[in-house]
Amino acid sequence: MKKHFMKKQALIALSSLLVTSFAFALELDNTQWKTIDDNTGKTKALVEFQKQSNGSYTATIKKLLDPNAAKICDKCSGAQKGKPMEGLTIVHNLKAQSATKFDGGSILDPKSGKTYKMKAEVADGGKKLQVRGYIGVAALGRTQTWHRAN
Repeated sequence: MKKHFMKKQALIALSSLLVTSFAFALELDNTQWKTIDDNTGKTKALVEFQKQSNGSYTATIKKLLDPNAAKICDKCSGAQKGKPMEGLTIVHNLKAQSATKFDGGSILDPKSGKTYKMKAEVADGGKKLQVRGYIGVAALGRTQTWHRAN
């Protein structure tokens, strides 16, 4: 009887963990994150994620938080060249791989105008987002930690 009770408690605990983890994936939609420069540690911008009709995510710069940041994306190419930074979509096609992991997307670095492959992982109970931009393989890239704003 005691063994049956312990199995039931373990199953309930595991189910709770899975439900909690899944909630983080659902929360990426309409969430805002403060981007942090990985070299200076300064807050740069407020970025908002939106879930698209195909299930992927995009993210747009909602507000520049660094008063010294460029206001126009001069180094961007194509249709984004010369566009205001605020309102610029910098993440495209990011897809949920699990409750807390996302992959398959791309991210624009407005400072350099370059676009990189992207993956991200929700961390610290949903308070942080580990964003990795890379070329080729993920090992050849850099990670920024964004902090949840809402």
